[in-house]
Amino acid sequence: MKLRISLLLALSVMLTACSSSSDEELSSAVLNDAALLYEQAQGNIAAGNFTNAQRILRQHAMRYPFGPYAHQVQMDQIYVNYKIGDLDKALAEVDRFMQLNPNHPNLDYVMYMRGLINERSDSNTLQEWVGIDRSDRDPSHAEEAFKDFGALLRRFPESRYASDAKQRMVAIKSRLAKYDLSVADYYVKREAWLAAANRGKYILEHYPDVPEAERALAIMMDSYDALGLNELRDDARATLQTNFPQSRYLD
Repeated sequence: MKLRISLLLALSVMLTACSSSSDEELSSAVLNDAALLYEQAQGNIAAGNFTNAQRILRQHAMRYPFGPYAHQVQMDQIYVNYKIGDLDKALAEVDRFMQLNPNHPNLDYVMYMRGLINERSDSNTLQEWVGIDRSDRDPSHAEEAFKDFGALLRRFPESRYASDAKQRMVAIKSRLAKYDLSVADYYVKREAWLAAANRGKYILEHYPDVPEAERALAIMMDSYDALGLNELRDDARATLQTNFPQSRYLD
């Protein structure tokens, strides 16, 4: 009886050891496959084959949603979809990542990508290529991009992406100022002088350091003159003279 029990115990130990060994081998195989698949995706990204990379990353996410590469795969999917031009999907992936991983060590990168996505959504490559100025187009994506980069700088002022974000904010300010100038010009053409003056004032208050401020001051000067508000007209002219002494609007 004792011998039978001993044999059963020994067999149990052997089966447990075999099971443990099989689990370890399976786990190792899964990790190796996940690593290989991820390397394939990275190779395609490096080569600029973003469509192939997108397909491989999608496979990786489906097979190993909780694996060691899960977060990196999600960030790579954001980048790849941005490069392909699938901006709505990229933006949705950014928002989902930020919601689920609010303290991730690479959150600054994801916030930076959100700004890039919105900035690109604002652009029209065809119009820019043929030289068509559409400053009057809806600026909502540009406004979102400006907010995104600003949020990045406030939360991660020392981020490696901070310098580029600052430069992009300067360009976006100019874009937004041009939009407001197009609105002011619309009011000028219809002789809605008060609305035109107020739009010019808005530009000075929100984007005082952009080149478009020169035209905004000129609109204010002409609008106040048309309204008979001579003191405000002279103030606008003096500001124009100080900041843009060579302005053609002073003639």
